[in-house]
Amino acid sequence: MRFAATVSLLALASLLSGCNWVTLNASGDIARQQGDLIVVSTVLMLLIVVPVMALTGWFAWHYRASNKRATYTPDWHHSTQLELVIWSAPLLIIIALGAVTWISTHTLDPFRKLDRIDEARAVPADVQPLKVQVVALDWKWLFIYPDYGIATVNELAAPIDVPIEFQLTASTVMNTFYVPTLAGMIYTMPAMETRLHAVINKVGDYEGMSAHYSGAGFSDMRFRFKGMDGADFDQWVAKVRETPAELSRDEYLRLERPSAKEAARHYGKVVEGLYDAALNLCVDKTKMCMRDMMAIDARGGLGLANVYNVAHLSHDAERRRGHDIGPPDSYVSALCSVPADAYMSPVDPPSYGRVRLAP
Repeated sequence: MRFAATVSLLALASLLSGCNWVTLNASGDIARQQGDLIVVSTVLMLLIVVPVMALTGWFAWHYRASNKRATYTPDWHHSTQLELVIWSAPLLIIIALGAVTWISTHTLDPFRKLDRIDEARAVPADVQPLKVQVVALDWKWLFIYPDYGIATVNELAAPIDVPIEFQLTASTVMNTFYVPTLAGMIYTMPAMETRLHAVINKVGDYEGMSAHYSGAGFSDMRFRFKGMDGADFDQWVAKVRETPAELSRDEYLRLERPSAKEAARHYGKVVEGLYDAALNLCVDKTKMCMRDMMAIDARGGLGLANVYNVAHLSHDAERRRGHDIGPPDSYVSALCSVPADAYMSPVDPPSYGRVRLAP
Protein backbone atom coordinates (compact mmCIF):
# COMPACT_ATOMS: atom_id res chain seq x y z
CA MET A 1 0.00 0.00 0.00
CA ARG A 2 2.80 2.40 0.94
CA PHE A 3 4.64 1.59 -2.29
CA ALA A 4 1.52 2.29 -4.40
CA ALA A 5 0.98 5.64 -2.64
CA THR A 6 4.60 6.63 -3.27
CA VAL A 7 4.34 5.75 -6.95
CA SER A 8 1.09 7.73 -7.25
CA LEU A 9 2.65 10.82 -5.66
CA LEU A 10 5.69 10.60 -7.95
CA ALA A 11 3.43 10.30 -11.01
CA LEU A 12 1.43 13.34 -9.90
CA ALA A 13 4.62 15.33 -9.30
CA SER A 14 5.91 14.47 -12.77
CA LEU A 15 2.67 15.77 -14.31
CA LEU A 16 2.80 19.00 -12.32
CA SER A 17 6.44 19.56 -13.28
CA GLY A 18 5.28 20.57 -16.76
CA CYS A 19 2.94 23.27 -15.45
CA ASN A 20 3.77 26.90 -16.12
CA TRP A 21 2.90 29.05 -13.10
CA VAL A 22 3.23 32.29 -15.06
CA THR A 23 0.00 33.79 -13.67
CA LEU A 24 1.20 33.23 -10.10
CA ASN A 25 4.83 34.15 -10.76
CA ALA A 26 4.43 36.98 -13.27
CA SER A 27 7.14 39.34 -14.46
CA GLY A 28 4.86 42.39 -14.55
CA ASP A 29 3.65 44.22 -11.45
CA ILE A 30 -0.04 44.32 -12.46
CA ALA A 31 -0.12 40.59 -13.27
CA ARG A 32 1.73 39.86 -10.03
CA GLN A 33 -0.88 41.75 -8.01
CA GLN A 34 -3.61 39.85 -9.84
CA GLY A 35 -1.85 36.57 -9.02
CA ASP A 36 -1.67 37.58 -5.35
CA LEU A 37 -5.39 38.34 -5.48
CA ILE A 38 -6.07 34.80 -6.73
CA VAL A 39 -4.03 33.34 -3.87
CA VAL A 40 -5.68 35.53 -1.21
CA SER A 41 -9.18 34.74 -2.51
CA THR A 42 -8.44 31.02 -2.64
CA VAL A 43 -7.03 30.95 0.90
CA LEU A 44 -10.03 32.86 2.27
CA MET A 45 -12.43 30.39 0.67
CA LEU A 46 -10.40 27.40 1.84
CA LEU A 47 -10.80 28.65 5.44
CA ILE A 48 -14.37 27.42 5.26
CA VAL A 49 -14.09 24.73 2.59
CA VAL A 50 -11.33 22.69 4.27
CA PRO A 51 -12.97 22.52 7.73
CA VAL A 52 -16.31 21.57 6.16
CA MET A 53 -14.70 18.76 4.15
CA ALA A 54 -12.70 17.55 7.16
CA LEU A 55 -15.70 17.63 9.50
CA THR A 56 -17.86 15.84 6.93
CA GLY A 57 -15.38 12.95 6.91
CA TRP A 58 -15.01 13.02 10.69
CA PHE A 59 -18.78 12.95 11.33
CA ALA A 60 -19.25 10.09 8.86
CA TRP A 61 -16.53 8.09 10.61
CA HIS A 62 -17.37 8.99 14.22
CA TYR A 63 -21.10 8.38 13.94
CA ARG A 64 -20.86 5.17 11.97
CA ALA A 65 -23.23 2.38 12.99
CA SER A 66 -20.46 0.22 14.46
CA ASN A 67 -19.16 2.94 16.83
CA LYS A 68 -21.03 2.25 20.06
CA ARG A 69 -19.17 5.02 21.93
CA ALA A 70 -20.77 7.80 19.85
CA THR A 71 -23.52 9.67 21.64
CA TYR A 72 -26.94 8.84 20.22
CA THR A 73 -29.34 11.81 20.50
CA PRO A 74 -32.26 11.32 18.06
CA ASP A 75 -34.23 14.24 19.56
CA TRP A 76 -31.44 16.84 19.17
CA HIS A 77 -32.53 19.77 17.01
CA HIS A 78 -30.69 22.98 17.93
CA SER A 79 -27.42 24.41 19.26
CA THR A 80 -26.93 28.18 19.57
CA GLN A 81 -23.16 27.85 19.73
CA LEU A 82 -23.08 25.69 16.59
CA GLU A 83 -25.42 28.08 14.73
CA LEU A 84 -23.13 31.01 15.56
CA VAL A 85 -20.14 29.17 14.12
CA ILE A 86 -22.03 27.98 11.03
CA TRP A 87 -23.27 31.48 10.11
CA SER A 88 -20.59 33.82 11.45
CA ALA A 89 -17.57 32.13 9.81
CA PRO A 90 -18.93 32.27 6.23
CA LEU A 91 -20.25 35.80 6.83
CA LEU A 92 -16.83 37.04 7.93
CA ILE A 93 -15.21 35.40 4.91
CA ILE A 94 -17.75 37.00 2.55
CA ILE A 95 -17.08 40.41 4.14
CA ALA A 96 -13.31 39.88 3.71
CA LEU A 97 -13.73 38.77 0.08
CA GLY A 98 -15.98 41.76 -0.61
CA ALA A 99 -13.41 44.18 0.82
CA VAL A 100 -10.56 42.60 -1.15
CA THR A 101 -12.65 42.63 -4.35
CA TRP A 102 -13.69 46.26 -3.92
CA ILE A 103 -10.14 47.46 -3.28
CA SER A 104 -8.57 45.42 -6.08
CA THR A 105 -11.29 46.39 -8.58
CA HIS A 106 -10.29 50.03 -8.21
CA THR A 107 -6.55 49.49 -7.76
CA LEU A 108 -6.23 47.17 -10.78
CA ASP A 109 -8.68 48.99 -13.05
CA PRO A 110 -7.11 48.65 -16.55
CA PHE A 111 -8.09 52.26 -17.35
CA ARG A 112 -6.28 53.57 -14.25
CA LYS A 113 -2.81 55.00 -14.80
CA LEU A 114 -0.02 53.32 -12.89
CA ASP A 115 1.25 54.87 -9.69
CA ARG A 116 4.03 52.36 -9.08
CA ILE A 117 6.64 50.36 -10.99
CA ASP A 118 6.65 47.56 -8.43
CA GLU A 119 5.92 47.16 -4.74
CA ALA A 120 9.09 49.06 -3.81
CA ARG A 121 9.15 51.84 -6.43
CA ALA A 122 6.70 54.55 -7.40
CA VAL A 123 6.40 55.83 -10.97
CA PRO A 124 8.85 58.75 -11.37
CA ALA A 125 7.13 62.08 -11.94
CA ASP A 126 9.05 62.79 -15.15
CA VAL A 127 8.66 59.38 -16.81
CA GLN A 128 6.81 59.20 -20.13
CA PRO A 129 4.75 56.03 -20.72
CA LEU A 130 5.30 53.92 -23.81
CA LYS A 131 2.19 54.31 -25.99
CA VAL A 132 1.11 51.29 -28.02
CA GLN A 133 -1.98 51.21 -30.25
CA VAL A 134 -3.35 47.68 -30.72
CA VAL A 135 -5.67 46.48 -33.48
CA ALA A 136 -7.01 42.92 -33.35
CA LEU A 137 -7.24 41.63 -36.92
CA ASP A 138 -8.36 38.26 -38.30
CA TRP A 139 -6.23 36.42 -37.08
CA LYS A 140 -3.22 38.45 -36.09
CA TRP A 141 -2.24 41.42 -33.94
CA LEU A 142 -1.17 44.83 -35.20
CA PHE A 143 0.88 47.06 -32.89
CA ILE A 144 1.46 50.72 -33.71
CA TYR A 145 3.98 52.85 -31.82
CA PRO A 146 2.72 56.41 -32.45
CA ASP A 147 5.67 58.14 -30.74
CA TYR A 148 8.15 56.24 -32.93
CA GLY A 149 6.19 56.08 -36.19
CA ILE A 150 6.63 52.30 -36.53
CA ALA A 151 4.38 49.24 -36.46
CA THR A 152 4.70 45.49 -36.08
CA VAL A 153 2.56 42.42 -36.64
CA ASN A 154 2.57 39.61 -34.05
CA GLU A 155 5.53 41.11 -32.20
CA LEU A 156 5.39 43.47 -29.24
CA ALA A 157 8.34 44.94 -27.39
CA ALA A 158 8.67 47.22 -24.37
CA PRO A 159 11.43 48.40 -22.05
CA ILE A 160 11.39 47.09 -18.49
CA ASP A 161 10.26 49.34 -15.61
CA VAL A 162 8.52 51.77 -17.98
CA PRO A 163 4.71 52.18 -17.83
CA ILE A 164 2.95 50.98 -20.97
CA GLU A 165 -0.25 52.66 -22.11
CA PHE A 166 -2.28 50.51 -24.51
CA GLN A 167 -5.12 51.74 -26.71
CA LEU A 168 -7.01 48.77 -28.12
CA THR A 169 -9.64 48.21 -30.81
CA ALA A 170 -10.59 45.53 -33.35
CA SER A 171 -11.25 45.46 -37.08
CA THR A 172 -14.22 43.07 -37.16
CA VAL A 173 -15.23 40.87 -34.22
CA MET A 174 -14.60 40.99 -30.49
CA ASN A 175 -11.26 39.65 -29.26
CA THR A 176 -9.31 39.57 -26.01
CA PHE A 177 -5.77 40.88 -25.65
CA TYR A 178 -3.90 38.80 -23.07
CA VAL A 179 -0.27 38.60 -22.01
CA PRO A 180 -0.39 36.46 -18.84
CA THR A 181 2.88 37.76 -17.42
CA LEU A 182 1.95 41.42 -18.05
CA ALA A 183 -1.67 42.01 -16.99
CA GLY A 184 -5.16 40.59 -17.15
CA MET A 185 -7.36 40.14 -20.21
CA ILE A 186 -8.81 43.21 -21.90
CA TYR A 187 -11.42 43.09 -24.65
CA THR A 188 -11.01 44.66 -28.08
CA MET A 189 -14.15 45.60 -30.01
CA PRO A 190 -14.72 47.19 -33.44
CA ALA A 191 -15.56 50.91 -33.42
CA MET A 192 -14.78 51.01 -29.69
CA GLU A 193 -11.60 51.65 -27.71
CA THR A 194 -10.49 50.03 -24.48
CA ARG A 195 -7.39 50.89 -22.48
CA LEU A 196 -4.83 48.99 -20.47
CA HIS A 197 -1.99 50.25 -18.28
CA ALA A 198 0.76 47.82 -17.31
CA VAL A 199 4.52 47.43 -16.77
CA ILE A 200 7.03 44.63 -17.32
CA ASN A 201 9.76 44.29 -14.69
CA LYS A 202 11.95 41.46 -16.01
CA VAL A 203 13.77 40.94 -19.28
CA GLY A 204 12.36 38.01 -21.19
CA ASP A 205 10.51 36.62 -24.20
CA TYR A 206 6.87 36.03 -23.29
CA GLU A 207 3.73 34.76 -25.00
CA GLY A 208 0.68 36.82 -25.85
CA MET A 209 -2.60 35.56 -27.26
CA SER A 210 -6.23 36.09 -28.01
CA ALA A 211 -8.36 34.60 -25.24
CA HIS A 212 -11.73 35.00 -26.94
CA TYR A 213 -12.85 32.74 -29.79
CA SER A 214 -13.01 34.69 -33.04
CA GLY A 215 -13.17 32.15 -35.86
CA ALA A 216 -11.15 29.54 -37.70
CA GLY A 217 -7.71 31.06 -37.08
CA PHE A 218 -8.25 31.77 -33.38
CA SER A 219 -5.91 29.02 -32.14
CA ASP A 220 -2.94 30.57 -33.95
CA MET A 221 -3.74 34.17 -32.99
CA ARG A 222 -0.62 34.49 -30.84
CA PHE A 223 2.30 36.90 -30.64
CA ARG A 224 5.63 37.35 -28.86
CA PHE A 225 6.06 39.99 -26.17
CA LYS A 226 9.66 41.02 -25.54
CA GLY A 227 10.67 42.69 -22.31
CA MET A 228 13.98 44.52 -22.92
CA ASP A 229 16.28 46.83 -21.06
CA GLY A 230 16.38 50.43 -22.31
CA ALA A 231 19.39 50.06 -24.61
CA ASP A 232 18.11 46.89 -26.26
CA PHE A 233 14.70 48.46 -26.81
CA ASP A 234 16.29 51.47 -28.52
CA GLN A 235 18.21 49.10 -30.80
CA TRP A 236 14.98 47.22 -31.57
CA VAL A 237 13.23 50.47 -32.51
CA ALA A 238 16.15 51.45 -34.74
CA LYS A 239 16.03 48.04 -36.44
CA VAL A 240 12.30 48.35 -37.13
CA ARG A 241 12.78 51.88 -38.48
CA GLU A 242 15.28 50.54 -41.00
CA THR A 243 12.57 48.31 -42.50
CA PRO A 244 11.55 49.78 -45.89
CA ALA A 245 7.93 48.58 -45.63
CA GLU A 246 5.33 51.28 -44.96
CA LEU A 247 1.99 50.70 -43.27
CA SER A 248 -0.23 52.80 -45.52
CA ARG A 249 -4.01 52.72 -45.71
CA ASP A 250 -3.87 50.37 -48.69
CA GLU A 251 -1.43 48.08 -46.89
CA TYR A 252 -3.71 48.04 -43.85
CA LEU A 253 -6.68 47.02 -46.01
CA ARG A 254 -4.60 44.15 -47.40
CA LEU A 255 -3.43 43.21 -43.92
CA GLU A 256 -7.01 43.26 -42.68
CA ARG A 257 -7.95 40.29 -44.86
CA PRO A 258 -8.25 37.07 -42.82
CA SER A 259 -5.06 35.03 -42.55
CA ALA A 260 -3.64 32.69 -39.93
CA LYS A 261 -0.17 31.76 -38.69
CA GLU A 262 1.30 35.07 -39.82
CA ALA A 263 5.02 35.50 -39.14
CA ALA A 264 6.17 38.60 -37.31
CA ARG A 265 6.75 41.55 -39.62
CA HIS A 266 7.88 45.15 -39.22
CA TYR A 267 6.88 48.47 -40.77
CA GLY A 268 9.44 51.24 -40.67
CA LYS A 269 6.85 53.93 -41.32
CA VAL A 270 3.15 54.34 -40.52
CA VAL A 271 0.78 56.73 -42.23
CA GLU A 272 -0.43 59.41 -39.84
CA GLY A 273 -3.84 58.82 -38.24
CA LEU A 274 -4.10 55.16 -39.21
CA TYR A 275 -5.16 53.89 -35.78
CA ASP A 276 -7.82 56.58 -35.50
CA ALA A 277 -9.14 55.60 -38.94
CA ALA A 278 -9.17 51.90 -37.95
CA LEU A 279 -11.03 52.78 -34.76
CA ASN A 280 -13.62 54.78 -36.72
CA LEU A 281 -13.96 52.16 -39.50
CA CYS A 282 -12.86 54.56 -42.21
CA VAL A 283 -9.42 53.40 -43.34
CA ASP A 284 -11.07 53.24 -46.76
CA LYS A 285 -11.39 56.94 -47.56
CA THR A 286 -14.72 56.43 -49.34
CA LYS A 287 -16.29 55.54 -45.98
CA MET A 288 -17.72 58.03 -43.50
CA CYS A 289 -15.97 57.80 -40.13
CA MET A 290 -17.99 56.63 -37.17
CA ARG A 291 -17.23 59.81 -35.23
CA ASP A 292 -18.66 61.91 -38.07
CA MET A 293 -21.76 59.75 -38.38
CA MET A 294 -22.29 59.93 -34.62
CA ALA A 295 -21.86 63.71 -34.68
CA ILE A 296 -24.54 63.95 -37.37
CA ASP A 297 -26.85 61.66 -35.41
CA ALA A 298 -26.26 63.71 -32.26
CA ARG A 299 -27.58 66.77 -34.11
CA GLY A 300 -30.70 64.91 -35.19
CA GLY A 301 -29.52 63.42 -38.48
CA LEU A 302 -29.85 64.77 -41.99
CA GLY A 303 -33.41 63.72 -42.74
CA LEU A 304 -34.14 62.41 -46.22
CA ALA A 305 -30.69 63.35 -47.47
CA ASN A 306 -29.15 60.99 -44.92
CA VAL A 307 -30.51 58.05 -46.96
CA TYR A 308 -27.46 58.48 -49.20
CA ASN A 309 -25.17 57.73 -46.27
CA VAL A 310 -27.17 54.70 -45.22
CA ALA A 311 -27.33 53.27 -48.72
CA HIS A 312 -23.79 53.93 -49.92
CA LEU A 313 -21.45 54.72 -47.05
CA SER A 314 -22.21 51.97 -44.54
CA HIS A 315 -19.39 49.85 -43.13
CA ASP A 316 -18.89 47.04 -45.64
CA ALA A 317 -15.89 45.28 -44.16
CA GLU A 318 -16.86 41.94 -45.69
CA ARG A 319 -16.67 43.33 -49.22
CA ARG A 320 -13.40 45.17 -48.58
CA ARG A 321 -11.82 42.02 -47.18
CA GLY A 322 -12.51 40.09 -50.37
CA HIS A 323 -15.63 38.13 -49.58
CA ASP A 324 -18.15 37.49 -52.34
CA ILE A 325 -21.43 38.62 -50.80
CA GLY A 326 -23.47 38.77 -53.99
CA PRO A 327 -24.98 41.77 -55.72
CA PRO A 328 -25.37 44.97 -53.67
CA ASP A 329 -28.68 45.62 -51.97
CA SER A 330 -30.99 48.20 -53.47
CA TYR A 331 -32.69 50.90 -51.44
CA VAL A 332 -35.76 53.06 -51.91
CA SER A 333 -34.39 56.49 -51.10
CA ALA A 334 -37.57 58.52 -51.59
CA LEU A 335 -41.13 58.51 -52.89
CA CYS A 336 -41.91 61.72 -54.71
CA SER A 337 -43.30 63.25 -57.93
CA VAL A 338 -40.85 64.86 -60.33
CA PRO A 339 -41.14 66.26 -63.83
CA ALA A 340 -40.76 63.75 -66.62
CA ASP A 341 -37.55 65.38 -67.79
CA ALA A 342 -35.86 65.33 -64.40
CA TYR A 343 -34.60 62.70 -62.01
CA MET A 344 -33.04 62.51 -58.57
CA SER A 345 -29.44 61.50 -58.08
CA PRO A 346 -26.76 62.07 -55.46
CA VAL A 347 -23.83 64.29 -56.16
CA ASP A 348 -20.52 62.61 -56.69
CA PRO A 349 -19.14 61.22 -53.45
CA PRO A 350 -17.81 62.04 -50.97
CA SER A 351 -20.18 65.00 -50.46
CA TYR A 352 -22.17 62.98 -47.96
CA GLY A 353 -25.88 63.24 -47.82
CA ARG A 354 -26.81 65.95 -50.33
CA VAL A 355 -29.13 65.33 -53.24
CA ARG A 356 -30.03 67.42 -56.26
CA LEU A 357 -32.27 67.50 -59.26
CA ALA A 358 -30.41 66.97 -62.52
CA PRO A 359 -31.83 67.33 -66.04
